[in-house]
Amino acid sequence: MSTIKNKNTFIDQLFQAGSHFGFKKSRRHPSVVPYVFATKDGNDIFDLEKTADLLDAAKEVLKETGLHGKTVLFVGTKDESSKIVKDAAEKVEAPYVTNRWIGGMLTNFSEIKKRINRLELLTSERESGELERKYKKKERVVLGREASKLTHNFFGVSKMQKLPDLMLVVDPRHDSIAVAEAKERNIPVMAILSSDCDAAKVTYPVVGNDSLQTSVKLLLTELADAYAQGKAAYVPKPVEARPARTAAPRRRPN
Repeated sequence: MSTIKNKNTFIDQLFQAGSHFGFKKSRRHPSVVPYVFATKDGNDIFDLEKTADLLDAAKEVLKETGLHGKTVLFVGTKDESSKIVKDAAEKVEAPYVTNRWIGGMLTNFSEIKKRINRLELLTSERESGELERKYKKKERVVLGREASKLTHNFFGVSKMQKLPDLMLVVDPRHDSIAVAEAKERNIPVMAILSSDCDAAKVTYPVVGNDSLQTSVKLLLTELADAYAQGKAAYVPKPVEARPARTAAPRRRPN
């Protein structure tokens, strides 16, 4: 069942946003051929009806993901889209990586968690005034720089207690390391991708322009809203109380 109420109207919105523009034919990856409608002036033009169908399927997946209380990690470190990705993730209270993908973010999550814990400690000590009491000025400067670097790298995932259940990426070619790590950890990948990307490496591809801000914002908003809709209907399972242990009867001495 389609989640797009008026498909033709939405296709018009995609067209207005420039989602149909691909790259030069010479940059085309063979895996996106089924989604190319034509080539104009040497540039690939996407079939927006197919884009709408892919988006519709992706939205269903995200809605189900939210409905079951699962975590989606938003990733987009490209300058053109990083702010859009961050805003979308924050709106749905999801973890995100938009500054730089740190190697091992998924494949060595236990070590990444240590850096996150370190950031939480420094933040807590700063807010409580403990840094002022415990350290001299020069030491506080060094710790401040450390906190700033940790914030830059890990703030977006600071609330992520475990590996995500799904990764949503804008331009998987640009963030290929993130996609490779997700694959290694068997985490499904959903991606907004253009004609230069390998759609075969993505579990749920949404083929469209991944550089124009208008295109990225329209597609990502639709995806994030679907996830939010699922999350809103999520009902956590009640914690079952463990039965109280009964003391074993004492045996009488013979």
